[in-house]
Amino acid sequence: MSNISVQLPKYEILDEETNFDFIFKIIIIGDSCVGKSCLTLRACRNEFESCYTSTVGYDFFKMDIKIHDKKINLQIWDTCGQEKFRSLISNFYRNSSLAIIVYSIDNQNSYNNIGEWLNEIRKLTNPDIKIFLIGNKSDLVNLRKISKEKAKFFCDENGIDYFTETSAKSGENVEITFVYAAYLLMKESIKQNNKNIRNVSEDRTNSHISFNFVEDEPSNLILDGSSTNDKSKCCLS
Repeated sequence: MSNISVQLPKYEILDEETNFDFIFKIIIIGDSCVGKSCLTLRACRNEFESCYTSTVGYDFFKMDIKIHDKKINLQIWDTCGQEKFRSLISNFYRNSSLAIIVYSIDNQNSYNNIGEWLNEIRKLTNPDIKIFLIGNKSDLVNLRKISKEKAKFFCDENGIDYFTETSAKSGENVEITFVYAAYLLMKESIKQNNKNIRNVSEDRTNSHISFNFVEDEPSNLILDGSSTNDKSKCCLS
């Protein structure tokens, strides 16, 4: 999926909701100072801090989205990237529905370490977890070290579900990346529920029962795949 555009249905970002049809846990991982916290802050609160304090341990955010008539709660765990805290954050992998690995397009080391983060995901989570790769700080075009083509090739070779580049500073591709995560997880959940219902139904009555997911007319929004807390200062975008 990393090389194609994805059309999303119309959606709405919600405030102060309490009753949800779906709740999904998302974990954000990657090296320090690639902009994980700024990315999450932009998605959840539409805010940006140029000198955001580096996360020690973890931060928790939430993002509530309405797609079709379904309300979705994303519980987003923003983890620190420092090696000395890796054993602490390993517990947060448990029961995650989706993991987002973040690197910075101007930081070669953060890209080189993607494989290590990917191995950690696959060792500590369930085999059905969805994985996104995000190249952050796309606004630093003149400082680019990693091309989109190189990152896409890595995704194709390693079975990563989606890749895009974002800028927490400008907001480019940030909100819609999380909306797509919610949309993908919702569809997968409905698909699994249908399968479970069919299995139960066939065992008991041989009748067919399913939860119908009706595709909405797509909006013009296209997500382009090509395209505790003791803290220390770290300037990010």
